[in-house]
Parts: sequence; structure tokens; C-alpha cells
Amino acid sequence: MENTDFGNPGEKLVLVVDDDDSVRELMDFIVRKEGFKIEKAADGEEALNKAKSLHPDLILLDLMLPKYGGFEILRELQCDDTVDIPIVIVTGRYTDRSTSEMIKQEPNVKDFIEKPIKPQVLCALLHTLLKTRPAVKNPDAGK
Repeated sequence: MENTDFGNPGEKLVLVVDDDDSVRELMDFIVRKEGFKIEKAADGEEALNKAKSLHPDLILLDLMLPKYGGFEILRELQCDDTVDIPIVIVTGRYTDRSTSEMIKQEPNVKDFIEKPIKPQVLCALLHTLLKTRPAVKNPDAGK
């Protein structure tokens, strides 16, 4: 019997925000491989515009960005109709426990991932937060 409590990753849009091309491409690869739709932004301004116009199901947000930092974006997204978009912070900067706890207090922040990104951690987190299941690889598909 199918469990219908889980959604299809192909129906979910993830916005990846990072100013580092290689990190953005890596996250793009991981997120697509799991079957999600993806949109990317390289700076804070682009991130805010896309978040407001596309209303993604989840945002992967780097804190260190040109044209608005991650904290400003978090605050900005707590206004208007973007307040319910879950955000996962992705940071390469060492953050002490009090800083990460402070960030987690933000109502739209659901979790925190440090770089270098571990693909299996990111995948598990995406599926958990978006209530999806990884696409099942059908072993009989090619026959």
C-alpha cells in the first residue's frame, strides 16, 4: 500500500543561494539528483527577488553574501508572504554554539549545515523538511 503522506520531490522547488560558483553547482547537483526542482541565486538581492517571486518550498541560504548578508535576508523573508518558507543555513564560516543557537531561534530557520557539504546529510534534511521520499530507482526500468 502506498504511503501518501510523502510528496513527490519533483513538485518541490528549492532555492540555492551561495555566492561561490563551485558550492552552488555542488548543491545544484545534489538537489537535482534527489529529484527536486531548483533555482539558484548568487547574491542577496537576487535571492530576495527570487524568493518573493517564485515562493520556493525551501531555501538553502549561505550567510556570507554580496548585496545583503544572510541575516538581512532572513529578516526580510520574515515579512510579507515569504514568512512560511523554511530556510536551511549553509555556512563555511565557523560559528560558535551561541551564534548557531541564535540563528536557529529565527522563526524561518529550520536547520544549519556547515561546509563542506555532506551530500547524504543535505539529502536527508531536504526530504525530512519537505516531507518527500527519494525517487525510487526502479530496477526493472530498463527491461
